[in-house]
Amino acid sequence: MRYYENCFKKILLPVDKTKNSKKAVKFVGSLINSLYERDIELILLNIVTFDEITEKLKNIDFRAMMLQDREFADKIIQEYTKNFIIPFLDRYKTEITDKFSLSNVRNIVEIGDPGNKIIEIAEKENVNTVMMARRAMTKFRKIIFGSVSEKVLYGLLNKNIYLIGQKEDSLIYRILIPVDGSEYSMKAVEHGVFLAKYLKALEKIVILRVINVSHYLERTKQGIDPETEAEEILMDAKRRFINTGVSLDLIETKSKVGFPKEEIIREIQEFGYDLVIMGRKGRSAIKDLVFGSVSAAVLNHCFEQTVAIINQ
Repeated sequence: MRYYENCFKKILLPVDKTKNSKKAVKFVGSLINSLYERDIELILLNIVTFDEITEKLKNIDFRAMMLQDREFADKIIQEYTKNFIIPFLDRYKTEITDKFSLSNVRNIVEIGDPGNKIIEIAEKENVNTVMMARRAMTKFRKIIFGSVSEKVLYGLLNKNIYLIGQKEDSLIYRILIPVDGSEYSMKAVEHGVFLAKYLKALEKIVILRVINVSHYLERTKQGIDPETEAEEILMDAKRRFINTGVSLDLIETKSKVGFPKEEIIREIQEFGYDLVIMGRKGRSAIKDLVFGSVSAAVLNHCFEQTVAIINQ
C-alpha cells in the first residue's frame, strides 16, 4: 500500500470556539464524508491556555496559583474544562458523527502553549495528518506575535498539514498542484491522486509548472530546454493520475515562465482554487525567512484557500 493510502487514517483537528474553527470542523467533516469507505479516526483537540483561565478568574494569576497550590489549580482546570470546554467539543463531535457519518471521534483537552501542545499530541498519538484553521495575519503581526499554524508547520516535518482557509463552502471543487519535478512535489501529486479517487464534488485538478526565469539562461547553457523539461515534468505528473484510473477530463496542465512564488499566487488568486497541494522540503522557519519559500509565500498571501503541505 502506498503511503498516501493512509494519509487520513488518523487526523488531529485542533479547535476552539471561533468562527474559523467552526469552518474547519465543517471542512474536515465534509472531506471525511467523501472518504466514507476508509477507516478514519478523528481527534478533536482543545488547548486551554493559562491566560484563558486567568481571564475567567479575573484578578488571579493562574500560573502563580499552580506553583502555590497545584491540587487546587487542578480542580479549577477540571471544573473549567467540564463547564466551558467539553460542551462545545461535544457539539463538534455530534455534528461530525451525525451529519458526516463518522463514529470514531474522540476529544482531548490539554493545557499549555497551543503550538507546542499540538506538536506534542500529534507525535504522541502518531497521527498522519494535522488539520487546523488559520487566521489572516500580516507579516508584521506574525513577527511580533507569532503564529500557531506556522509553529506547527515547522515543528511537524514528518506529518501532512492542512491549513484550512476562510472560504465558506467546505467542498473541494478545484485543486491546484504546483510541481517542479522534485520528489517533494511528486508527493503532492500522489496526494492529489488519492483525493481525485474519492472527492465527489471535484471538477478540475490543475498541475502547474512555473519555469523559473532566474534559471532559464543557465539551464539553456547546460543544453537543457526549460520548456521541454517542464512539459516532461507535467506529463509525468499527469501520467500518475491516468495510471490509477482518474478521468483525463479532470486533469489540466499549465506551464508558465516567471518567478514561481509570484506566478503560483497569481494563479491561485485568478482562478479561486479551493485546495492547493504543495510538497515541501524539511526547511526551518529561519531558512524560509532567509532564502524564501513558495509554500510560505502562498500561506502569507492566499487566505481563502486551504493549503495542504505534504511531508510524507
